[in-house]
Amino acid sequence: MAPSPTRLDPDRSRRRLQLLAALAQMKSTREPMPSPRLRGLRLRELIAARRRAD
Repeated sequence: MAPSPTRLDPDRSRRRLQLLAALAQMKSTREPMPSPRLRGLRLRELIAARRRAD
């Protein structure tokens, strides 16, 4: 029989849920992702810079 996972104490479990909720809130309020066009432009710049460095 497989051992059952140990249960975290309630305070630790509650704190973990609070931290995960705070992290999710921070991620949702970050500035939005750049448009695909801007992301592509930045990627091309990075590739060109890397080619120049080699």
